[in-house]
Amino acid sequence: MQGFEEGCLRIGKVEIAYEVGGSGPPVLLLHGFPQTRAMWTEIAPVLAQRFTVVCADLRGYGGSTKPPAVADYSFREMGRDQLGLMAALGFETFHLVGHDRGARMAHRMALDAPERVKTLTLMDIVPTHLLLDELTQDVARAYYHWFFLAQPEPFPERLIGADPDYYFESCLLGWGASKIEDFAPAQLAAYRAAWRDADTIRGMCNDYRAALEVDFALDESDLDRRVACPTLVLYGADGAMAQAYDVPATWAERCGDLRAKGIPGGHFFPDTAPGETAKALLDFLR
Repeated sequence: MQGFEEGCLRIGKVEIAYEVGGSGPPVLLLHGFPQTRAMWTEIAPVLAQRFTVVCADLRGYGGSTKPPAVADYSFREMGRDQLGLMAALGFETFHLVGHDRGARMAHRMALDAPERVKTLTLMDIVPTHLLLDELTQDVARAYYHWFFLAQPEPFPERLIGADPDYYFESCLLGWGASKIEDFAPAQLAAYRAAWRDADTIRGMCNDYRAALEVDFALDESDLDRRVACPTLVLYGADGAMAQAYDVPATWAERCGDLRAKGIPGGHFFPDTAPGETAKALLDFLR
């Protein structure tokens, strides 16, 4: 990202790759599946005009460490990485923005460390426990990858590894009718470079295995807890989640101070509508 400084810091047992740029109050941006921090390439520089922006790769993704055990990929463990990264960079409190898996991690971070998170933005998700506990036929069909990727190793890894571009691009083109041309060429090249790595494929599968094996139970124990900080829910107006749910309503009982907005496009609207996404973030953060 132009004007941003790259780095990699050891946080506990893992190394987290990141970029940082801008000045002002700190904002942490977390990407989702099957992407990397390159997802924010057209959004982060806009925010950096008013904020210090940190874009990090989740463990298992991009340039960050990819540990072997499924338990290492719970949203709690992954969130600890990011809390440690921000502390190491000198930011004890910060605004937190996540898309997809990054948003699920951000929700867990806001519950586990409410004193650290000033505001929370969740992009195109419904609560993890709700999605799994009240799974409908339509959602199961659209989000089949949750259960395919969660199959025991090495079944999904071997099938995906035969043609990773074909598989992961089918994901980018799902959940809201995108065209591959909607994705910026440089960002798409960064995604391809990452997901062609066998360890990254395994890391992403472990992320989904942990959601079923670890995170569901953690969320079930916290059903009575609410996010305390101001929260913004953004969702793709034409995406699979908007078709299956009243997305803001799924968060109403889980957040004490909630606002929501639909963004044109499907699930990957930060890629396909970066201008609208950046404006919605600026309006909220200001």
